[in-house]
Amino acid sequence: MGNDKESIRMKIWRLMEEEGIAAFPRPVYHRIPNFKGSREAAEKLVSTNIYRVARVVKVNPDAPQRPVRYKVLRDGKLLIMPTPRLRGGFLVLDPSKIPGSYLSKASTIKGAFSLGIEVPAEKLVDIVERIDLIVEGSVAVDLNGGRLGKGEGYGDKEFDILSRVGLVSQCTPVATTVHDVQVVNKPLPQEPHDAKVSLIATPTRVIVTEHGRRQSEACGLTLV
Repeated sequence: MGNDKESIRMKIWRLMEEEGIAAFPRPVYHRIPNFKGSREAAEKLVSTNIYRVARVVKVNPDAPQRPVRYKVLRDGKLLIMPTPRLRGGFLVLDPSKIPGSYLSKASTIKGAFSLGIEVPAEKLVDIVERIDLIVEGSVAVDLNGGRLGKGEGYGDKEFDILSRVGLVSQCTPVATTVHDVQVVNKPLPQEPHDAKVSLIATPTRVIVTEHGRRQSEACGLTLV
């Protein structure tokens, strides 16, 4: 795969387009790529223990994680969603305050703005004690828990912000839903500040990464 992050991203984006894996919005270049099978990957994720026991789940606002956001709301969990590019802090969606027929709409970016409440990070502590699970979108992920996003660093910025206000820690599990072709065998290039992935859910399987195994032992977590 080489050592250059952008070349790895381009290879994954190109592969998804050429193999017909990519889904709307297209083309997937320079995005967290949506993919055929995103609903199945979400089903794999919600079958895990770490999802079942979570009460507060933060999920990124990208298209491939919309099925996860819907399931979080459907299952009665509090959904925290960062606003695009963190322009407005975070959106908090409480399914107990959203009519059931509107949950699908609430899982979209536009619907989340209209049905959730916009909260600065420092005010989230007035609403929740902690975030139990983070779900990120990825361009590529490896079996050690290394992850590449689209290259703008917002996932890491969000983790840092939430860590500073005490809502997440090194024991907070991070999951991602991706297509199987986005899981690479060789370690991805990583920076010291890059947040590691604990759990990978694809349309066909659930993978506990090496980071996830170490985290489980250190923090007493049961991921699957």
